Amino acid sequence: MLSSREESRGSGAPSGLVSVVRLPQSWFILCSSRELSNKPLARTLQGQPLVLFRNEAGKPAALVDRCPHRNVPLSMGRVVAGQLQCGYHGWRFDGSGQCRAIPGLIGEPGAKSRCASWHATREQDGFVWVYSTPGVEPTNEPYRFPLLDAHGYSTVRRTLRANGSLHSTLENTLDVPHTAFLHGGLFRTEKKRNEIEVVVRRGADRVEAEYIGEPRPEGLVGKLLAPGGGVVQHFDRFLLPSIAQVEYRIGDDSHLLVTSAMTPVDDWDTLVYAVVTFRMPLPHWLVKPFLTPVALHIFQQDARILARQTETIRRFGSETYASTEVDVLGPLILRLLRQAEREKVATSVEVQETRLKMQV
Repeated sequence: MLSSREESRGSGAPSGLVSVVRLPQSWFILCSSRELSNKPLARTLQGQPLVLFRNEAGKPAALVDRCPHRNVPLSMGRVVAGQLQCGYHGWRFDGSGQCRAIPGLIGEPGAKSRCASWHATREQDGFVWVYSTPGVEPTNEPYRFPLLDAHGYSTVRRTLRANGSLHSTLENTLDVPHTAFLHGGLFRTEKKRNEIEVVVRRGADRVEAEYIGEPRPEGLVGKLLAPGGGVVQHFDRFLLPSIAQVEYRIGDDSHLLVTSAMTPVDDWDTLVYAVVTFRMPLPHWLVKPFLTPVALHIFQQDARILARQTETIRRFGSETYASTEVDVLGPLILRLLRQAEREKVATSVEVQETRLKMQV
């Protein structure tokens, strides 16, 4: 069992938390590219209110959503010539937070105390990413989604929301044992059990579980992936700071890759930007209308259980976790998150490998 920590994470948060983290120097998606138009867009990242807008060149910018003049949300303002204008007194700020105009002021507006706090941004793969540490130029770049332009593949994107911590949402996405019970009949069932081997590989900023020897699951999703049966190649991966990836291959024709970039809005509120890329032996125009509602149904089941988990943690005021070896990735994910929170991510490139048996 993991030991509790006596710490508080903000208003209404329980003490004794073990899984809530606040990650510095990390990239998170704040919106899709199409959501950010010519108006300010309010967002929250790890409890910090931010405002996004596009500068004169059309590039995204992110400021703390508070005017340094009189504490009014900058998201209530408007964009003027690529600068964000406060709706209260008309102060204007560029993408670096520099104050560029103060109506009525004779003289230069750009004193340091008049500047807004800024966060670095990137726009790639159809998303706007924001760096969690303010006022610094990042030394790394956001994650790139694989296979978006690969020949023979189709992609479905969805934005989902879970009332759970970043850790609990990541663990849920990459947790195999619960699928036979919470999602029974859609993928696995609790009736037929197969003994398989699991290879767990741990690196400096990631952990991966490879599941070896599982026959094609009998649920609806398994039959869609491989109508003719076969043995599954299955990988679950976590990559810092918040990427969960589930990969299935059955034979040469079926390949499903679900990559979820998770954004901690607050301690118990997580946005999931899911990108599902697939190749299947059926026409993709036929698969998409079926795949999307099934995937959404599975997520709704997960979202309900995460919400109840969060309610229980808040009711008791703390978390407890009694883990076994079949809780393959959850404890390892938490360890990596804690290291990232302390800014002590290992630099070694050596991969550690362990093996275990489990039934699915």
